[in-house]
Amino acid sequence: MFIQTEATPNPATLKFLPGRIVVSEGTMDFRKSEDAGTSPLAQKLFQVDGVEGIFFGHDFISVTKGDVDWQHIKPAILGAIMEHFLSGAPVMASEMAEESEDEFFEAGDEETVDTIKELIETRVRPAVAQDGGDITFRGFRDGIVYLSMRGACSGCPSSTATLKHGIQNLLRHFVPEVEEVRAI
Repeated sequence: MFIQTEATPNPATLKFLPGRIVVSEGTMDFRKSEDAGTSPLAQKLFQVDGVEGIFFGHDFISVTKGDVDWQHIKPAILGAIMEHFLSGAPVMASEMAEESEDEFFEAGDEETVDTIKELIETRVRPAVAQDGGDITFRGFRDGIVYLSMRGACSGCPSSTATLKHGIQNLLRHFVPEVEEVRAI
């Protein structure tokens, strides 16, 4: 088994590509080891000293480290991923998609929200996934779009620039009702 790694814009996060499906639907985000109870793979990765966050995308795993060098923990992470996939164990104890978080918006804004969500799904999420993260729609109120940033995007030094200059400009171009984009 060959696992590729890719740098992300967040220097504390590396993207691991095992060459197989990681989660078939949705994404999973584990910010601390206590959250990893539903995933044998996440539990195994949190056992590596220095691992502080794990994010599962469709075909990748993003790992966020603490105050350690990648050269010290990368081999252990690769070993844990390889061992898990070669064992045939499931990534998730129960093959459930991530619990959807409640969305919020005014009753008259359904058409605007549908356009915003379509733009995020077709233009933003694929680009962000290439960098080892995910961005999902959470709400729209008073001209402000609220997005949830996970994986490599969470805590990334360039995420604010991506949010304000990339996503905000894209949404404002196609949806005049959008005045601002904020992460929650």
